[in-house]
Amino acid sequence: MLSPIFEGTIKKNNQVEQSFIVQALTLDHLSDILFVQEQIIHSLTNKEILQPLSMEEFQFILNGNGLMIGAFVDETLIAFRALLVPQIDEEHLGLDIGLKVEELQKVIYQEISNVLPEYRGNQLQKTLAILIMQELSQQHHDYRYVCCTVATSNIPSLKDKFVQGMEILALKEKYNGLMRFIFVKDLQEVNSPIWNQVMFIRVDDFEAQQAKLAEGWRGFQLEERDGVQWINYGRR
Repeated sequence: MLSPIFEGTIKKNNQVEQSFIVQALTLDHLSDILFVQEQIIHSLTNKEILQPLSMEEFQFILNGNGLMIGAFVDETLIAFRALLVPQIDEEHLGLDIGLKVEELQKVIYQEISNVLPEYRGNQLQKTLAILIMQELSQQHHDYRYVCCTVATSNIPSLKDKFVQGMEILALKEKYNGLMRFIFVKDLQEVNSPIWNQVMFIRVDDFEAQQAKLAEGWRGFQLEERDGVQWINYGRR
């Protein structure tokens, strides 16, 4: 087993406290990764909120086209997170956020993030997000933009992206017609943005959000009021 990059404690089913470690994943972990993903898919009532990766896509990442880290309890994988160096094609997220073709090589994707149901509620997704970005920062790279997609109904994932300082720049159909928010984080920005104008739009009001995004507004925060989720949109 590789040297851990993080060690801590975690609760299983919010009750039993256990020790866990986080380490980089390799091709040797492929079967474990696929097993965890299958458990996540099985647990979902709405299968459309997750765009799973195929075995070949995981192999592509683990063969040097990205980065994967995983959390282990007693040598059993319980969660993982991935960064992907995307192929440049017409579906590239950089095009969706308005980058020029020559800028696409500066984009890395924040890919799939999975936590087994019995270990949710430990902010493990957030911990892995911090750790994988730290691992990326320690590597020599030319990436400037971190992009990802999130299903419009996946509230935990939306919260995860906003906590990381990512912003919504587009809302459109991806993956054969599934509506997705497209997030981006500019790694060269060190200061928090100043929003000159702010408005709130319901998370399920796609038309209003698309209109504001077309005008240059960006989604930057999620709020719940009276059981309804709202996204804060701002203009710099």
